[in-house]
Amino acid sequence: MTHDTLRSMTHEDLDVVRAWRNHPSVRDFMFTREEIAAEDHRKWFEKCAADPLRALLIFECGGRPRGFVQFSPALSRGVADWGFYTAPDAEKGTGRRLGQMALTHAFDTLGYERVAGQAIGDNAASIRMHTTLGFTEEGRLRRHFFDGTNWHDIILFGLLNTEWRDSQQG
Repeated sequence: MTHDTLRSMTHEDLDVVRAWRNHPSVRDFMFTREEIAAEDHRKWFEKCAADPLRALLIFECGGRPRGFVQFSPALSRGVADWGFYTAPDAEKGTGRRLGQMALTHAFDTLGYERVAGQAIGDNAASIRMHTTLGFTEEGRLRRHFFDGTNWHDIILFGLLNTEWRDSQQG
C-alpha cells in the first residue's frame, strides 16, 4: 500500500500542477476551459499563496505528486469552498484518497464547520466523489454555466464537520 501525504503547494509544483490543469481530461470539466499560460499560473499561485485564508495543497502517493486540492474562504468564517483534481494518469482510487485526506485536514487542522463544492452537471466523476465522501446535494443551478457551446447545470454540495466526523467513526 502506498503512503499518502498532503502538503502545501510550493513554487516547485507549478509546472506539474499547470500540466494537470491544462490536460483535456481536467480542463474539460473546469469553469475556465482555456489553457493556462505559465505566467498566469505563477501570478495565480503567488496571489493565492499570499492569502492566509486559502490553502493550496498537493496530494502525494508514495512521495509522488498525484493531485491538487484547494480550500478558499466562502461567505462566512468557518466555511470553505473546495476544488480538486488528480493527475490525469493517477491510479484508480486516488481521488477518493485525496478527498478523504483533504477533508480530514479541512475539518481537523483548518477548523472548518462546513465545506462546499460544485460540480458541472455532466461531470459524473466529481458528482460520484462528492456523494461517496458524504456530501449532500443541496441544490441545482439549472443551465447556469455556458462552456462556449452548451449550457450546463451546476450541482451544489455541502458537508458539515459533524457529518464528516460521524462518517469517520463507522
